[in-house]
Amino acid sequence: MRINYNVSAMISNNCLQRSDNALAKSIERLSSGLKINSAKDNAAGLAIAKRMNAQLKGISVAGDNANDGVSVVETADGALSEVHDMLQRMNELAVKGAHGTMTEADRQTIEDEVAQLKEGIQDIVEGAQFNGMKILDGNFDLKGYTSETAVKVTYYSDEVTAKEYTLDLLNVTLDADGNITESLSDFNDGGKLVTTEDGGFPPSCKVSEIDGNLITIADANGFKLTLEVRETTSVSDMKIDITGFGDMSIQIGANEGQTLDMRIPNVSLKNMGISDTDFTTMDGCSNAIPKIDEAIAYVSEVRSRLGAYQNRLESTIDSLNVTDESMTAAYSRIMDVDMAKEMTEYANLQVLTQAGTSVLAQANERPSQVLQLLQ
Repeated sequence: MRINYNVSAMISNNCLQRSDNALAKSIERLSSGLKINSAKDNAAGLAIAKRMNAQLKGISVAGDNANDGVSVVETADGALSEVHDMLQRMNELAVKGAHGTMTEADRQTIEDEVAQLKEGIQDIVEGAQFNGMKILDGNFDLKGYTSETAVKVTYYSDEVTAKEYTLDLLNVTLDADGNITESLSDFNDGGKLVTTEDGGFPPSCKVSEIDGNLITIADANGFKLTLEVRETTSVSDMKIDITGFGDMSIQIGANEGQTLDMRIPNVSLKNMGISDTDFTTMDGCSNAIPKIDEAIAYVSEVRSRLGAYQNRLESTIDSLNVTDESMTAAYSRIMDVDMAKEMTEYANLQVLTQAGTSVLAQANERPSQVLQLLQ
């Protein structure tokens, strides 16, 4: 028996410390509900879990973004629904005014109502806003630019490839009302506007429409480019830069590049082709009928595009919800503690700690037994 070094007590103390440390860790897991509370618990697991958590947070925000996108579409579609109704009313008035029994006074009344409808359409376009941003004035349409200040790109279809085009726009004149005086044949047969394969245009492109001061170049494959001539001009080798940018980009995923680009064209009277309609004469009403039909088709095309965006956004939201559910389950398996299993471990460690405390107390009493040898 030795009294200087109580080895039994040291062994008991070491075992008690290990049990106490394990008990403290078990209490930490039970109180936090987490299996990994610091990097030392599971370094690799913590790194994986933190990446997954960042992804989960991003998915949550992406879902909010997608819902905002749906709200934008619903706002725009609601406004365009009213525009549709106004165009339908204008079509009724045009058909009525083209009837031979109408007097000039009757048609003037029709013209007055049409003027109010046009102002109403402009008010709707100006008033359609989301988060303070106008959404129907072309701010979120694809942008294009020309090398001449007298000519502006107002619209191009999805089939127009983003690149630089070159064309000649020769001796185009505007009248006092700002309308182009030349006819389709002047451009296509007279060569006032020259598009060639060297200029980047498809070989079958030609001027398909002249409306006011707007020139539309199109082919049978969906290529459509509309230019606005602001003043009398004649230019050779005019550059047209089709950027392919400018639409509303909705971040619908947690990672870079996971976006939906929503293109919302300018729904103006000029783009719809009804800015210069005249309902004061029977011929004017007759000429307005096909123009209003084209305006209705234009608005319908915009609404169809918006509807497709909304369907895609809603599908994206459903997909994000499923992804969020699956990733949350995976994250939980890494980070969350199994409470039932941990309670079993906690009870076992409590017993070991109590036993260790009792044994250490007995080990500390052993040196005192030497006194009996000294009696």
